[in-house]
Amino acid sequence: MPLPKLNVPKYKLKLPSDNRTVNYRPFLVKEEKLLLLATETGSQEDIVEAIKRIIVECTDIHDIDNLPTFDIEYVFLQIRTKSVGESVEVQVTCPDDEETVVPVKIPLNEIKVKKDKKHKKEIKLGTDIILTMNYPSLDTFVKMNFQDEEPTVDAVFEMAAGCVKQIADAEQVYDAMDTPKEELIEFFDQLSSKQFQEVQDFFDTMPKLSHVVKVTNPKTKKVSDVTLEGLSAFFA
Repeated sequence: MPLPKLNVPKYKLKLPSDNRTVNYRPFLVKEEKLLLLATETGSQEDIVEAIKRIIVECTDIHDIDNLPTFDIEYVFLQIRTKSVGESVEVQVTCPDDEETVVPVKIPLNEIKVKKDKKHKKEIKLGTDIILTMNYPSLDTFVKMNFQDEEPTVDAVFEMAAGCVKQIADAEQVYDAMDTPKEELIEFFDQLSSKQFQEVQDFFDTMPKLSHVVKVTNPKTKKVSDVTLEGLSAFFA
């Protein structure tokens, strides 16, 4: 006679990027094992792969590779909250001496996706050219931000080219999917420093998980505000 199956609760959330409703459930022990094994290796790639697999198993999202980083971070945070607890303890370095580390308990439901009012996906280049950007995938984001070495200039240009959705001038709209990446990189090569800075601003102001905590340095008694950003800051 087979053993009874446990009922797993279901929840709903809205994706920060497009307000789409997603159904999700807490992760099970078999999925938690994936995460534990990945964190044991210490490999950022293993952790990202585990997070993606957990999201696929625990939600009805089918296009995870097309989701922007902040959607993936937010969804995983909600799954984790329902799975292992409503709060997490993280180690924060006191900014006044930049060496004393103190534990801080954070209610996970207070962590929100911060959206910069200056952020825009359409970038006006000159009088009649508009560049429309897509958000980088999680794989691209990790490749650019979690390498041992600083990304090369060529790598930055390649990432920017990979995030172009379309380029429009007064006469025509050029779809990036129909344009070779080499041509898109050449397009960026022709920009002025000021114009390329606007492209960089798109990446710098992208929505991200953010939460401000107050920490008291036990040595100096100094109270400081510390801003934690991105999933790794809340990963315990």
